[in-house]
Amino acid sequence: MSTKNSMLEIVPIPAFADNYIWALIQDDHCAVVDPGDAEPVFAFLAARNLTLDAILITHHHADHVGGVAALTARWPVPVYGPAAENISGVTHVLRENDRVALPAFVDEPFRVMEVPGHTSGHIAYVSGDILFCGDTLFAAGCGRMFEGTAQQLHGSLMRLAALPGGTRVFCTHEYTLSNVRFALAVDGENCALIERSFVEQERRSRGVPTLPSNIGLECATNPFLRCAEPALVQSARRHAERTPTTTRTTQSANAFDFSDPTAVFAALREWKNDYRG
Repeated sequence: MSTKNSMLEIVPIPAFADNYIWALIQDDHCAVVDPGDAEPVFAFLAARNLTLDAILITHHHADHVGGVAALTARWPVPVYGPAAENISGVTHVLRENDRVALPAFVDEPFRVMEVPGHTSGHIAYVSGDILFCGDTLFAAGCGRMFEGTAQQLHGSLMRLAALPGGTRVFCTHEYTLSNVRFALAVDGENCALIERSFVEQERRSRGVPTLPSNIGLECATNPFLRCAEPALVQSARRHAERTPTTTRTTQSANAFDFSDPTAVFAALREWKNDYRG
């Protein structure tokens, strides 16, 4: 890791009930990712005596873009966001493999990955061991399919899973405990997942964020990245067989082809949509 990157501080700014706005800090410079609310960002910058340099946006949902107008009214900084989504205030539209150079923070420009599924134009930003993935990949979970298909979201997750295991996952919601509960219902004999459940509960009991995660941990414990594993296939099949047809939202009874990991993913995502454990 470069000297600059080793000095970079990445801090979660809590917003709403469970959002994190990520702040990248280098000396007195700051960039923020997905500022859904301007007020906590204003307070954070004032408390740390920081200047805002840039804004990165992953997708168009209000809890990720709601603070852009107020922040740019105070600091007319570049705002980077997905080309495939109409987001007010974005000054630099981005597509697959575009580069975002933020030399005040990282030596290696952020590479843009198109990761549709949660929304149609969702993007992620990768630089070295840093991944800002919005609502596509969560700790022990993934986003809902609001605009995309199971094939799109599963494909996006597999692309993220292929990143180096040490890549740190800076997603934007503190959903980890509820995601782990679902993961245990699906993959309850997974020793790494059982260990993770205790670690994450202890962190939250101290009020400490469970993020960032990392790709290696997600590949070992996140059911949505493990859809080809026999235990996950069996679990998805058993749940689908006992789920009444009338409660299905994406598939009819017996329509899942459990030899296809994408179909397993669709079954698990549908299960998670209704999970109340």
